[in-house]
Amino acid sequence: MSAIAFDIPDEIHALCDGLGDFLKAEVMSRHEKHHKLLSNGRYTYDEDGRYTEEVIEIIREVRMAASKAGYYNMCVPEELGGSGLGMLAYYVAWEHTFRTCGPHNWLAVYAISHWAFGPSRLLERVTDEARSEILDGMISGQTSMCFGLSEPGAGSDAAALTTKAVPDGNGWKITGRKIWTTNSPIADYCIIFAQTDPERAAARKGGISAFLVPTNAPGFEVESIIAMHGAVGGNEAQLVFDEIRVEPYQLVGELHDGFKNAVFGVSMGRIYNSARALGLARWSLELALDYAGTRQAFGKPISEYQGVTFPLAESAMELHGAHLMGLNAAKLLDRGDLAIKELSMAKAYAVEVGAKAIDRAIQTHGAMGFTNEVGLAEAYNTVRVVNVADGTGEILRRTIAHRLLKGDTDL
Repeated sequence: MSAIAFDIPDEIHALCDGLGDFLKAEVMSRHEKHHKLLSNGRYTYDEDGRYTEEVIEIIREVRMAASKAGYYNMCVPEELGGSGLGMLAYYVAWEHTFRTCGPHNWLAVYAISHWAFGPSRLLERVTDEARSEILDGMISGQTSMCFGLSEPGAGSDAAALTTKAVPDGNGWKITGRKIWTTNSPIADYCIIFAQTDPERAAARKGGISAFLVPTNAPGFEVESIIAMHGAVGGNEAQLVFDEIRVEPYQLVGELHDGFKNAVFGVSMGRIYNSARALGLARWSLELALDYAGTRQAFGKPISEYQGVTFPLAESAMELHGAHLMGLNAAKLLDRGDLAIKELSMAKAYAVEVGAKAIDRAIQTHGAMGFTNEVGLAEAYNTVRVVNVADGTGEILRRTIAHRLLKGDTDL
């Protein structure tokens, strides 16, 4: 029984049914088979904090299995070898994935090509020569990439980046640093954003270009792994570039106008993170409802106490709103609208009410809610991170206010 009157095409419903089966067969089964390896950081990461080679190979297996099954590339443009299903399918499939798998079955993040880690519309902007070099491996899931935008001094204000690409013959040499570059420790390629015209960049009138660079290129270094939330490792890193030589064919999009690539990528990231927050929050709410129905206190199930159930009802209301906002933003994007205000609203709201819903689910479980076994604390940490990724709540509110003041007041 659906609470959504929004017309989601039958093909997307069918896709999610098949995706659920795939997740059980290829993701959850691997977590069961390799439980210690994938759930205990002492075995997941090496002494430098990177994924071990065995974990990297399992990740590759999931990507390749997903590609073979048709899920990995389902929203990749047809001209690149995908199914071209669009942003509504992307949103619905990601929400279904996280609601099905929760935080424990984290290999699920490789079941669908994430815009910054694998093939997406972003690859439409690389040159034909670059496509011939990378496309087959990306589409098959054999290889992956990362997105080098954020810097130590340029986070929310990404236009303030200082990495430079200096002309060198008919190409360039890139020097600088990046931080928070997800997937970079295991990626085969990186899209690096750099100043190519410092004067235009300083005036915020362009001057930034994007380049596709192999991570084994001379001068490319993963300097350190960034571990968070007490983990012993991670898949985020600080990168250092020391005069990396790039050729004209490695330019992504137009020279001095590469920031369009970043804006496009961040838009896809906001759809993904809206779905991620909602999916994990719905997983948490369902877990709390089950627990409330079975946990006894003072001789009866705690579901009979309003102090327990009213907060869960509050979460249900908020998550329903977040769901509608996400579906609407995705549909607007598929229609060709920029949906700047609506996408900002959807992402900001989803991650904030998602975190509240998970916190309420933790409270429902009492002390059990903090245990690694249940996974609610891990879900909360994930959604808390998402509140920063691809635009903080403050930046998104700034964007919304800016659009309203320009006359975009339709709600």
